Amino acid sequence: MVTESFFLFIGEVASVFSLLIMPGHKRQPSIEFLELIGVVKENGNEQTSLPPLYTPLSYDYVLVAKTIDNQDREAFKKQTEYIEELEKKNLKVTKIIDDDLVFYGIQGPKAIFEKYRYLLKVSDACNWSSDQNAVPLSTRIRIIHFILNHTPIRSGEGLRDLMKMKVFEARFCLHEKKKQRELKESWARWTACLQGQPITAVRNYFGEKVALYFLWLGWYTYLLIPPAIIGVIVFLYGLAFFNSSPLIKEVCESDTVMCPLCDKGCKVWQLSDTCTYAKVSLLFDNNGTVLFAMFMAVWATLFLEFWKRHRASFVCEWKVSDWCEEEEELILEIVNNVNCEPKEYKHSYLRSTLVLICVTAMILVIIGLTHALVVFRVIAAVLLAEGSWEFLSKYSNSGAMMLGAVLHYLIITVMTRINRIVAMKLCELEKTRSFATTEKSFTVKMFTFQFFTYFSSLFYVAFFLGRINGHPGGYVRISGKWRLEECHPSGCLTDLFIQMAIIMVLKQTISNVFEFTGPWLCRWLKRQRIQKLQRKCAHCYLKDESQAKYGAELCDNCKLRDWLSNYRLNNVDSFSLFNEFLEMVIQFSFTTIFVAAFPLAPLLALINNIIEIRLDAIKMVTLERRMVPKKTNDIGVWTDVLEAIGVLAVIANGLVIGVSSDFIPRLVYRYRFGPCANGTATDIDCMVGYINNTLSVARMDDQSIGNEFSGSQMITSSGLNVSSCRYKDYRSNEDYSLTPQFWLILAVRFAFVILFEHVVVICKFIAAWFVPSAPMQVKNDRLFDKLKRLKEELSSFEV
Repeated sequence: MVTESFFLFIGEVASVFSLLIMPGHKRQPSIEFLELIGVVKENGNEQTSLPPLYTPLSYDYVLVAKTIDNQDREAFKKQTEYIEELEKKNLKVTKIIDDDLVFYGIQGPKAIFEKYRYLLKVSDACNWSSDQNAVPLSTRIRIIHFILNHTPIRSGEGLRDLMKMKVFEARFCLHEKKKQRELKESWARWTACLQGQPITAVRNYFGEKVALYFLWLGWYTYLLIPPAIIGVIVFLYGLAFFNSSPLIKEVCESDTVMCPLCDKGCKVWQLSDTCTYAKVSLLFDNNGTVLFAMFMAVWATLFLEFWKRHRASFVCEWKVSDWCEEEEELILEIVNNVNCEPKEYKHSYLRSTLVLICVTAMILVIIGLTHALVVFRVIAAVLLAEGSWEFLSKYSNSGAMMLGAVLHYLIITVMTRINRIVAMKLCELEKTRSFATTEKSFTVKMFTFQFFTYFSSLFYVAFFLGRINGHPGGYVRISGKWRLEECHPSGCLTDLFIQMAIIMVLKQTISNVFEFTGPWLCRWLKRQRIQKLQRKCAHCYLKDESQAKYGAELCDNCKLRDWLSNYRLNNVDSFSLFNEFLEMVIQFSFTTIFVAAFPLAPLLALINNIIEIRLDAIKMVTLERRMVPKKTNDIGVWTDVLEAIGVLAVIANGLVIGVSSDFIPRLVYRYRFGPCANGTATDIDCMVGYINNTLSVARMDDQSIGNEFSGSQMITSSGLNVSSCRYKDYRSNEDYSLTPQFWLILAVRFAFVILFEHVVVICKFIAAWFVPSAPMQVKNDRLFDKLKRLKEELSSFEV
C-alpha cells in the first residue's frame, strides 16, 4: 500500500513537470506547486480565454421597486426620472411587473464596452496582451454598476439616495445558472472540504477580488498545518509531565496555607486544593512554548512572503499586474460621462486632526470598557465567594474569570456594530476622493477599533493581572473597597489561556452558525412570502447562453423567473467581502500574538478555516445575490495589516514568555537558588522547592496584616486557626520589602525580552530577504509580454 502511494505521488510529480516543459504552456511554477499540495485545483486546463463580449440572454443588472399605483407620488416621479436618465445613456431597460413588484432589467450597449476597452488599452492600468480582447460579463457588470451609481436625477440624488428613500427596493446583478451550477459541483459543497479550489473559475465569475481572498484563505489554511501539529506536540509535551513534574507534586502534596483571596467572605485555603489548576498551567507554561513562539514569529513572515509570490503568479496569469484601481475609476468616469471633471486630490489638516482625535477618543472608550470588565470580574469574585453555593464559593476567582470572558464576548458582539458605524462616519468626515480610498480608510479604522475591542482585555490579563494587586497589608483596591485579582501560585498564563479559548471558540462557533443559518433562513422566509416560481418554458430551456445570437432574448415569464429567484437571495454590498477578511485577520491575530499562552490556537484556526472556505463558497454561490465582480491585483491594505500583526506578535510573545509566564523565574531558580545551584546535587530534581521559593509569609502578629484579615478568615476548612499564611511574591518576611531575588528576576526578564525580540526580528528579516516577493519567471513573463505589446503597437503604427 505504501509502495502504491509512493508511485502515485511520483506520477503526480511527473505529470506536473511534463506540464511545465510542454511547449506553449505558460502556467507559473508557483501555481503548479499550489495545485500539487491541494490549495488550488485548476487541473491544468482551466479556461484561460475569457467569455465572449456579448451575452444576450443575460442582463447586466436588475433594479427592483414596489409597484406604485398613484402616479402623482414623489417616489413614482423619481423612479421614472431615473429610468429616463439611464435610457438617455443608451442603456436598454426592460420593465416587467409582477404583482406588487416592478423589475427593471438593464443591458449596456456595445459602444460603452468598446469605449472601455479602448481607454483601458491606451492607459497604464492594464498589462495589455493579445488574448485580452474581450469584455466578459463580470466586467460588463462592473461597468454598468458604476454607471448606475453615478447617474443622478435633476435634484442631484443618485441611486444610493433613491435606495435610502425606498424609491427602489433592491439592486443586484444576476447569477449565471450554468456557471453557478459548475461552481456548486466543483467548489461550493461540504463534500469538497479537503479538495483544492478552482481559483481561476472563481475569478471569472466573481472577479479578482473574491478570487484573491479565497486564494489567500486557502494558502493561510494550508500553512496552518505545521503550527497546528507543533502546537499539539507542545501540548502533549506538557501532558507527559503531569505525574512526574516536581512542580505539580509540590502543589498537590503541599500543606501550605494560603492567604484569603478576597475580603470578608474568603478564608485561608490549602495550596493543594488547586492541584488540577497547577496541572492545567503546566500544559501551556512549559519550555516548549518558548521555541513554539519563536517558530510562530518566523512562520508569520514566511507565510506573508510566500503569499506575495503566489499572488504575483496568479495576477501575472490574469494580466492585471500593472492594474490600478484609481486609474480604472477615472476610465469609468469618462465612459459614464465624456464631459466629466476629475476629482482633485485634496487634504485638510483640520479634518485629519479631527479624525485623529475621534479615533483616539474611540480607542479610549474601548479601553474604558476593559476597565469596566476588570471591575466586573473583581465584584463577581466577591459575590461568588460570599454566595451560598459552596462550589462557586471555593472557585470564585475562576468563575469570575469565565464570566468575564463571556461578558467580553458579548461586548465584542455589540461593539462590532458600533465600531462599524463610527468608522463609516469618520470616512464621511474625511471626504475621501474615491471608493478605493474610502475602502482603505475604513479598513484601517475598523480593524484598529476591532483589535482594541478584542485584545485590550487580553493585554490586561497577560501583562497586568496579579502584578498590580499589592500584598497583605498593602492591597490595591478599586474605590478603596474591592481588591484586585491575584494570580495562581503556578502562574498567570492559564488565566490568559482560558480567556483566549472561550473567546476564540465562542466567536468561531457562533459566527459560523449565524453566518450560514442567517442567509438560509432569510431565503426560506422570502420563499414563503413570494409565490412559487413557474417552470422555465421549453423554448427558453433549449436556448444556450454561449450559442445565442445578439438580439435573442428569453420570454418575459422566464426573465421574471430568473429575476425573482435572484431577488429572493440575501443582499450583498460593497463591504460584504470586507467582513470575511476582517474575521480571518482577527483570527490570524489570535493565532500569532498570544500563541505562547495558547499553543492549540493554530489547530482551532485550521479546523475553523477548513469549514470557513466552504461556508463562504456556499453562501456566495447559493444563498446570496451575486457580488459585483471587482478587479484588483492585491488584497490591498490587508497586507500591511498582516505585516504589522507579525511585528506585534514578536513583541507580544516575547513579553508573554518573559513577563507573564514563569519561564524566567524557573530558570533563575534552577541555576541560582535551587538545589542544583552549587553544582553538587545529583540525585534530586533541580526544580524541587520552587513553589515554596515563590511564596512569601504574612504573619497575623503584624498590625497591618492583622487589620487586613479578620479572625474568622484565618480558620481553615478543617477548623484549625492559623497565625500566618502565604502569598505569591518575592518579599521579605520582616518588612515586606522586595527581595534581591525579585530584582534579579526582573533584570533577567527584561534581558530575555530584548534578546528574544532581536533574535526573532533578525530571523524575520533574513526570511523576508531570502524569499523574493515575486518569482523570477513572473518578472520575465511580464518583461516579454510588455516587449511583445510594444512591438505590436509599433507594427500597427508603421502600417
